[in-house]
Amino acid sequence: MTNVNKTLYIPLYGKSFVSKKGIILHDETAERIWSKISSQENISLKGKSRSKWLSYNMAMRARVFDDWTEQMLVQHPQAIVLHIGCGLDSRCLRVKQPYSQWLDCDFPDVIEARKSYYSETEHYKMTTLNAADPESVITLPDYDTAIVVLEGISMYLTHSELHNFFQALQTKYAELHILMDVYTEFGASASKYKNPINDVGVTKVYGIDNIQNILSGLQIRLKAEHSFTPPNLVDELHGAERFFFKLLFTGSMYRKIYRLYELEGE
Repeated sequence: MTNVNKTLYIPLYGKSFVSKKGIILHDETAERIWSKISSQENISLKGKSRSKWLSYNMAMRARVFDDWTEQMLVQHPQAIVLHIGCGLDSRCLRVKQPYSQWLDCDFPDVIEARKSYYSETEHYKMTTLNAADPESVITLPDYDTAIVVLEGISMYLTHSELHNFFQALQTKYAELHILMDVYTEFGASASKYKNPINDVGVTKVYGIDNIQNILSGLQIRLKAEHSFTPPNLVDELHGAERFFFKLLFTGSMYRKIYRLYELEGE
């Protein structure tokens, strides 16, 4: 895998770690896949990638995306769900709300690895897609409405690549509902020194200070900004861990690094 694709191991480990504790995110699939990869394929993580604080963050982020996807499916049961940059994530199993079609998308080597752990069904498919190439969007299935999950992907795209990707989605689908996490420019700059993706060789990421610059000229608007670390999930931590997590990851400083945007287009 490329270094960027190897970043999928970081959230996989984090979800497995937290799931074993029985809090925040229940993900037996992540536990099973990580156990196999770490033991049989000699994959290991080091340094910040194994931080318990990062694991809690990864699990909370995944849970927020899960809950949002559930809500969107309740409101739009006939929509297609597009999970862009799916990695080895098991959101397709964690989300219990029925869906008409779910498409997990990633680079070819990631999808090849993914097919060792997941099976396609009538309603669930996997496909290769490069978000930096708008032509990839043309080949996606035709639906009126798309629910688009962009978790941990925007920071690997330039501003123009992200704009062009949204433009292609807007052309393809009459109605769009998008949830996307982003680094701020400060967060992207700071990542040179503290980002766990450095442990797998990734050193270049991109930040966004003004989402409106990305959306300029598009029929996609900012609907809401969400928290990665909502109180109900933080409260699942215990004792000193809860205290220090609140101190480090729920204040205004954290928002200066990392944002979570909900977008919609018609």
